[in-house]
Amino acid sequence: MISVSNNFLRLGVLSALVGMSLGVWMGANQDFVLRPVHAHINLLGFASMMLFGLFYRAFPAAGRGRLPMVHFALAVLGFLILMPTLALAVMGKPVFMPAMIASEIMLVLSMLLFVVIVFMATMKKDEATVA
Repeated sequence: MISVSNNFLRLGVLSALVGMSLGVWMGANQDFVLRPVHAHINLLGFASMMLFGLFYRAFPAAGRGRLPMVHFALAVLGFLILMPTLALAVMGKPVFMPAMIASEIMLVLSMLLFVVIVFMATMKKDEATVA
């Protein structure tokens, strides 16, 4: 069975490695054109994915079922499409702008789904605490 928590955590640390490597490359070359990509890799890839993974680790029941799988698919697909299309856009080659817009919509939908998952999980936890 797939562990949404583990997969988000794995993607998070890989994103950190890629984001940091891009930062080192930009600094070494004194070329900071890709700084928006660097920032998005670190924030969407590392920070968000790690927080998703840690949430699912803290609330294991929230990581079971269809919703977390859809959340994972939307987040990962949106992230993997956004990074190269954003890189092309900031380099002045916005040839895949529709794909970039679609990926941003996927990422917002994944966050909306995560909001629903968090509220559902924490409301159950609150109900269990009161009882």
